[in-house]
Amino acid sequence: MIATYGYKDGSGEYYIQIDTDKCNGCGDCVKACTQNVFEVMEDPNDPLRDGSIAIVAHTVGKKLKYICAVCKPVKDRPPLPCVKVCTQGAIVHLW
Repeated sequence: MIATYGYKDGSGEYYIQIDTDKCNGCGDCVKACTQNVFEVMEDPNDPLRDGSIAIVAHTVGKKLKYICAVCKPVKDRPPLPCVKVCTQGAIVHLW
């Protein structure tokens, strides 16, 4: 399942997607993110799932544009730290 976090406003769309089928709950994204965007917990959308997954913390969902701006790549910058450390390829930023 693709879990989408974020929002749309007059300036654009700001979303992070986590593929919960790929996420193994390792927590590497939590450690890599200097802005505390991620947390690891039981899947809130699938109570029958064994194990934890990464989610975007509820406290930051409506602030992603500003919180993630520190790491957002501009031309010729490396991938975002959270995307880079996710060996499962479960995290995508859309904006």
